[in-house]
Amino acid sequence: MIAMSMSEIFLIAMLLIMGLPYLIWRLGRTDYWAPLVVVQIITGIVLGPGVLGQWFPDYYAFVFNPEVVGLLNGIAWWAVMLFVCIAGVELDLAHAWENRAESGLTAALALGVPLLLGALAAWGLWQFSSGWLGEKGAPWQFVLGVGMACAVTALPILILFMEKLHILRQPLGQRILRYASLDDIVIWGVLALVLMDWLRIGRQVVFLLAFAAACWLFRRLMRVLDESDRWYVAPIWLALVALGADWAGLHFMVGAFLAGVAMDGDWFKRERMDLLRHHVLLVMMPVFFLSTGLKTAWTMGGASVLLAAALLLLASVAGKLAGVGLAGRILGWSRGEASLIGWLLQTKALIMIIFANVLLDRAIITSEMFTALLLMAVASTMLSIPMAAPKLKKLNAAQGQDSDV
Repeated sequence: MIAMSMSEIFLIAMLLIMGLPYLIWRLGRTDYWAPLVVVQIITGIVLGPGVLGQWFPDYYAFVFNPEVVGLLNGIAWWAVMLFVCIAGVELDLAHAWENRAESGLTAALALGVPLLLGALAAWGLWQFSSGWLGEKGAPWQFVLGVGMACAVTALPILILFMEKLHILRQPLGQRILRYASLDDIVIWGVLALVLMDWLRIGRQVVFLLAFAAACWLFRRLMRVLDESDRWYVAPIWLALVALGADWAGLHFMVGAFLAGVAMDGDWFKRERMDLLRHHVLLVMMPVFFLSTGLKTAWTMGGASVLLAAALLLLASVAGKLAGVGLAGRILGWSRGEASLIGWLLQTKALIMIIFANVLLDRAIITSEMFTALLLMAVASTMLSIPMAAPKLKKLNAAQGQDSDV
């Protein structure tokens, strides 16, 4: 094999990351049923240790060696922090507080019902066979962990999908963003409980108290700064809050979102914020989407894995639709809104893969259960746009609005 420098190997990896998913997406015309982000995740899984890494181990060890993967992880982490932070800035916090009762009820049902159905499915699988429970996991950890995996919504992908449907900044998009954001915070708290890491729970309390005090000081500072200075201070604030959240066990993505929520959208010119989001999405986020798949090691298993994935997919989809539907009935939503919101909240792939990887690393689930969860997450994410887009058209038509979907 020809000797190559680390920079050359890194650029080969970047060539694969930027080029291969785009070619599959564009030439295969997959945008409707598999948007580019889904293609990037699936491509990462195929290029990772579980598929080509098994078939061509020399290729994987050469291109995606530990040093290159470390460099990719750094880019991926910062990219998703920037992207999620921008989503936080987009959220109108004052409006969210005014609608706290509605947001809290919807978020609770959108998370709680699929969690319950997913936990029941996990309990049934455990009763049927002990091959799903990891060697270090207790049954309650397994049931709660798999149940929460069925309830997850991937905030970064949801933002992309809502932008694709042109509703991110509309009242409906802001509502969905509030529901998913509340659930996203709960997810990492439940993970800490599943892992029985009481130190993490104590740290989370400390972090939230410190964040509240720091947020007050930060907002006073930003109000007296010129906009040009705010653009420099904002990334510093982002890194600080993300560090604190990660230290507390809430995950740096939760911290990034909180950092954005603490900032008012009118502190920055909207055109510049749109341009920043576009550039992050174009040149940095593909590394995050694909590197998540690169870290995913999995084995296909037998027919039982496919049956388990189908059962978990049914629990996840039915639970999310039922939970949001119940919220819509209680709150008196317009006809069709609950179904649309329920399908958009099906996006799972990134966060669920990260969540399941933690369960696998801690031996709470087996590799077979991880594969079932992975297949469920990809399938539910791929269902989201094809199911939501026609419902959005119908809803817009009923309300007399134009639709670009």
